[in-house]
Amino acid sequence: MSRTRRSCLAVPGSNERMLAKAAELPADEVVVDLEDAVAPADKERARELGAAALRNGFRGTVAVRVNARGTAWWEDDLRAAAEAGAEVVVLPKVESPEDVAAAAALLPEGTGIEALVETARGLAEVERIAAAGHGLEALIFGPADFAASVGIPVLTIGAGSWDYALARIVVAARANGLQAVDGPHAVLDDEPGLLASAQRAVAFGFDGKWAIHPNQVEPLNAAFTPSPEQVERARRILAETEGAARAGGELVDVVSRRLAESVLARLPDRASPSA
Repeated sequence: MSRTRRSCLAVPGSNERMLAKAAELPADEVVVDLEDAVAPADKERARELGAAALRNGFRGTVAVRVNARGTAWWEDDLRAAAEAGAEVVVLPKVESPEDVAAAAALLPEGTGIEALVETARGLAEVERIAAAGHGLEALIFGPADFAASVGIPVLTIGAGSWDYALARIVVAARANGLQAVDGPHAVLDDEPGLLASAQRAVAFGFDGKWAIHPNQVEPLNAAFTPSPEQVERARRILAETEGAARAGGELVDVVSRRLAESVLARLPDRASPSA
């Protein structure tokens, strides 16, 4: 299944007000977060509130980020997500195909899985992780934990240089028929910075990006949707290109058709409420 993931809004599972607000937003995916956004003392409450929010529903895909394998909360999080009817489970700090398989064994058949690549070992194993199967649908880059893992001296989530990680993740994803999603831009009220970060992800071939504030959702939806001009040109190439020709000062040929098809594949499902 190929879901639209231009904007994936992460919401703390312990915050009832934010969960209610998220239900109204046009995010392609809402990720109820039981991990980093929730203090240890609030884990059980987050699980309960998150499950209630899932049952009430969201406009887009319903996902849950559980705590990492090996923590005291992992198995209970997976069972709660399954019982609440999560469409997708997000696994943090994935470092091997076995992490994916172990989670899948506790989930109902048909539950989608997304794997967060956010450690040095996770990136070193990303090709094997991408080939894990078990309902894996997407790889997500986690810039903050990755920066801490490799020792990049930054203090802001999303700051740093990620070209190697982004390229390797998207290649591993595409080689295995998966989507690739970039991590969040943590500076709030910074739409230019958000858009620059999103445009970099688009340039690497990513399908979408995590949002951590409601105001980031619509700019991300726009950034990861081809413009009307791109769509018109792509359709014109598909309609007219046979062999090599000159068009608009550029050479176009059969490869141009494949590029055009790739652009049009980014159009969101017209049935999607956030399209």
